Amino acid sequence: MATTAAAAAPLNQAAANYDDGIVKRFLIATVVWGIVGMLVGVWIALELAWWPANMELPYFTFSRLRPLHTNAVIFAFAGNICFTGIYYSMPRLLKTPMWNKFLSEFHFWGWQLIIVSAALTLPFGLTQSKEYAELIWPIDLAIAVVWVAFAVNFFGTIATRKVKHLYVAIWFYMSFVLTIPVLHIFNNLAIPATLTRSYPIYTGMTDGLVQWWYGHNAVGFFLTTPFLGLMYYFLPRAAKRPVYSYRLSIIHFWALVFLYIWAGPHHLLYSGLPDWVQTTGMVFSLMLLAPSWGGMLNGLLTLRGAWDRLRTDYILKMMVVAVSFYGMSTFEGPMMSIRAVNGLSHYTNWTIGHVHSGALGWVGMLTFAIAYWLVPRLWGKKQIWSHSLGETHFWIGTIGIVLYTVSMWAAGVMEGLMWRAVDADGLLVYTNFMDIVHQLSPFYWIRFAGGLMYLAGAVLMAFNFIMTVMQPSTGSAPAAAQPAK
Repeated sequence: MATTAAAAAPLNQAAANYDDGIVKRFLIATVVWGIVGMLVGVWIALELAWWPANMELPYFTFSRLRPLHTNAVIFAFAGNICFTGIYYSMPRLLKTPMWNKFLSEFHFWGWQLIIVSAALTLPFGLTQSKEYAELIWPIDLAIAVVWVAFAVNFFGTIATRKVKHLYVAIWFYMSFVLTIPVLHIFNNLAIPATLTRSYPIYTGMTDGLVQWWYGHNAVGFFLTTPFLGLMYYFLPRAAKRPVYSYRLSIIHFWALVFLYIWAGPHHLLYSGLPDWVQTTGMVFSLMLLAPSWGGMLNGLLTLRGAWDRLRTDYILKMMVVAVSFYGMSTFEGPMMSIRAVNGLSHYTNWTIGHVHSGALGWVGMLTFAIAYWLVPRLWGKKQIWSHSLGETHFWIGTIGIVLYTVSMWAAGVMEGLMWRAVDADGLLVYTNFMDIVHQLSPFYWIRFAGGLMYLAGAVLMAFNFIMTVMQPSTGSAPAAAQPAK
């Protein structure tokens, strides 16, 4: 009964005096930075298909805009929706406001300033050249300070909670709050030389291993565990059903956080890394399949008894697509960590397709669904302005994801096979690298079209939200969906 009570506890917003202002600001930032990050992504996708799009200016070359795109969609778009969901759900699950309002505000404005700093430095080539960790050392230091403020506020709220039970979503949030600073600090340990340049304390293969311990777990603990927490909170409310198996959700959590942290070396297969470390990364990656699919099935089975609503509820449709892509991505990742498969896929566009199936399908679609669910409730509107625009967003976004990922899968397999093609004498068939690059052009155009559709869906969503907020207030938001007991 404790689990049902935690999942279905009444919101009682007036009694708890929740600070929904901070939730609104994080949600607005999510939408704004999401469109910015996706726009840059579409731009660099066009550059790969048609190089004059870089305008022959250094600030707009692929090498400078690509890290701007990844930082914007990961830390600005995905990060802000994580904070949105946490600041909304934590008080409601724990029956107490966030511990310190000043720390909440400091977190919001500090995080946005960090994002702006990234947007100003990366196009100018100010980078430390680490995947997903390109920002220069003063910004890295600011990230640590802001994150500590967030963590103090987060655990202060848990310490002052009015209920004993910690619902499973909070456990996933905790793994996010605790693990990210550990990864960030140890990967970015460096000796500053100037205001914009530093030298890492690691060298050679050690630097590579630490980087991919960070890089893979940034995916695991920034783009996976907090979003699973959001799934376990918002999916039951949107479906008006209890979590299918609370016991499975606990097993899902502990198995995932134990296994994920060891999987990073699969990014360094066929490198100078010792074979036993490569094998360890591969084995733990394969074991990740079990908890990942357990979580996916738990999410999908939560909808039993509510499947008929998929015909009319675009929010549930987005959540189903998101959870399905989570399952697909977490199957594909372990398969790509097998040496024989990795020998074909590594350094090809297959990897790009894999990453974006998770980013666009899992992270993006779940973000959109949560945003659509929250907007009328936060702004006190009866419903979203246009249901048909929401449906349109769902369909063009989903088609865009399919075009993007399938084109990259096909391009990647083709690349890998062409690289290893040999003639009857055992000599390479394609000795000119550009012969292979030229074959990628049609796939790059398809990817551009898919990305453009996905971006168009996000723009429609933003317009729908603006029109919703501008509607006359009804004085009552939609009833909070409560899972059935």
